[in-house]
Amino acid sequence: MKPEARKQTLTVAGMMSGTSADGIDVAVVRIAQPHPNRKSKSAVRVGHPTLPRLALIAHQHFAFPEKLRARILAAMNANSTSTPELARLHWRLGIAYAEAVEKTLEHHKLKVDLIGCHGQTLYHQPIPDSYAGRSFACTWQAGEAQVIASQLGVPVVANFRPADVLAGGEGAPLVPLLDYVLFAHPTRGRVLQNIGGIANLTAIPAAAPPDAVLAFDTGPGNMIIDWLAAELFGRAYDKDGALAARGTVLRPVLAQALGNPYFRRKPPRTAGREQFGQAYAAEFLQSCRKHSARGEDALATATALTAESIAQSFGGFVAPRMKGRAVDFIVSGGGARNRTLMTMLKERLAPLGCTLATSASFGLPAEAKEAAAFALLAWQTWHHRAGNLPSATGARRAVVLGQVTYV
Repeated sequence: MKPEARKQTLTVAGMMSGTSADGIDVAVVRIAQPHPNRKSKSAVRVGHPTLPRLALIAHQHFAFPEKLRARILAAMNANSTSTPELARLHWRLGIAYAEAVEKTLEHHKLKVDLIGCHGQTLYHQPIPDSYAGRSFACTWQAGEAQVIASQLGVPVVANFRPADVLAGGEGAPLVPLLDYVLFAHPTRGRVLQNIGGIANLTAIPAAAPPDAVLAFDTGPGNMIIDWLAAELFGRAYDKDGALAARGTVLRPVLAQALGNPYFRRKPPRTAGREQFGQAYAAEFLQSCRKHSARGEDALATATALTAESIAQSFGGFVAPRMKGRAVDFIVSGGGARNRTLMTMLKERLAPLGCTLATSASFGLPAEAKEAAAFALLAWQTWHHRAGNLPSATGARRAVVLGQVTYV
């Protein structure tokens, strides 16, 4: 079937499981191509008038079973592993994704036309490096799409990053298209800051065309915080930032951490466990212990690193593009629930002219945004439309993302 002959309005389930490997977010979205003359009535979330319209129908979060999460983290952090282990993990993730969508649809009594699955990133190397006699970039998001399609009887779009990488891009971030579709505004600057394992932002100046959008990974999000919470307190994460709130920021450690060359690198740029994973977190803890034996102080310092790297990214690379306009700084992801982190962000960003909010106050729950983005990207692919923004990823051109797996 030719793309132009396909049904324009679809109900799509999008899935995302991030670098923190805490679980799967599912968002069910109704997506339609608007009439070009139709104008939004919303003064808050205006969006772009000629790009698809989205309506969130349902969303749910599913934690990974502990045994599966342990396998994921082991694969991410491994210098070497076995072929059977990788094959089994790839298929096991497909089963987990299929079950997450199935449970969501059963709970909300819904049916979908299409599924978009980002997959679980096990390795991401956007900069060419030498291997077996050739130099190239590569990326791998695990999760067998055919398992999902066969179990649910619905086509699946997956493996979104490679097309952008092969077009010279970083393969990420890919959420900026959703950010632009929903949040572009004629008079206000908008920054969409997601704080998952890694933190990333999308900056949309007032009245900006798509090629003026800037997006990049600011650095660690919850990744170091979560590792410290598990290592020091036996907790999966620092709920509400309560542990960090009892600590004191170790300023020499923070200053040393902010000296990392990554934070000076100009966008586009991406980060992952390769830069800020377990090895980095262990070194960070060692630095903290030279100044304090209190675990709360280490968590406070890691939380400050996330906040400070976000604020410095905004001040250094984004603020000049906003040209003095008011900026809505809209936070999503698990970090939006960390009160200590949000307080630190507000203190740092308010003097820079930003009003801090969460995506929930704009009608999109923080946990649903990234999953909804991959529903939109699946819709774009299904209709043979580009899904990347070259100004965000650094690609030479806009390209259709992902691969379609049929039933």
